[in-house]
Amino acid sequence: MKKRLFLFDMDGTLYLGNRLFDFTPALLAAIREAGGRYLFMTNNSSKSVRDYIQKLATLGIEAAYEDFITSSQATARYLKQHHQGQRLYVCGTRSLIEELESEGFEVTTALETVDVIVMGFDTELTFRKLEDVCRLLLTRELPYIATNPDYVCPTEFGSVPDCGSVCDMIFNATGKRPFVIGKPSPMMPLLAMEMTGCDKDDTVVIGDRIYTDVKSGLAAGVTSVLVMSGETTQAILDASDDKPDFVMESAAELMTWL
Repeated sequence: MKKRLFLFDMDGTLYLGNRLFDFTPALLAAIREAGGRYLFMTNNSSKSVRDYIQKLATLGIEAAYEDFITSSQATARYLKQHHQGQRLYVCGTRSLIEELESEGFEVTTALETVDVIVMGFDTELTFRKLEDVCRLLLTRELPYIATNPDYVCPTEFGSVPDCGSVCDMIFNATGKRPFVIGKPSPMMPLLAMEMTGCDKDDTVVIGDRIYTDVKSGLAAGVTSVLVMSGETTQAILDASDDKPDFVMESAAELMTWL
């Protein structure tokens, strides 16, 4: 099957934690040699694109800003379209705040001035942030946006809570659910196609999660590949109503497409 645009989830797909999968450098090189294009498409909003460039460099992978499409970027794009000029309360990392500020948004902790609440994968989470979000949601009617719905983030030792788990905590306290930007929304695959000039027949989404990676591909109308190198087990796949177009033990099997 000939594809030109490969949209890769990263953690669990090309590496796990700080361990690069052995096949990754050869796979990326083969895509380039075949005249294709790849983008790193991640829901992880705890790191900026600059952070990801540095992380990949430590793993031996050279990357540039234009090689990424992240939930942080997609969130900034959505905010520009719908909330330009409004002040944000961001329950997220310093990297997420800096990325939104670089796009021209004012981020504030003065609750009385907040116009929009943004939830990210916050590896710097404090109870004060949780309390602030609950206070805002319970005392004011504000737009409430989450960068991604992932419940866990994979690590070398297992998993840790991600943005979706924190949003569930907030729901249990307030009864409020956010509008979610990242995968499984089709927004990132569609934005990637717009950025590269590729169409749906050219494009494939590759990732280790059905409820985010696969569903975003299905929602965008592109080919979806589930790899079993990360979060998804056979039991999860069997129980899921959403089925990928292809299932592979790892992304190394994509070499047969090239």
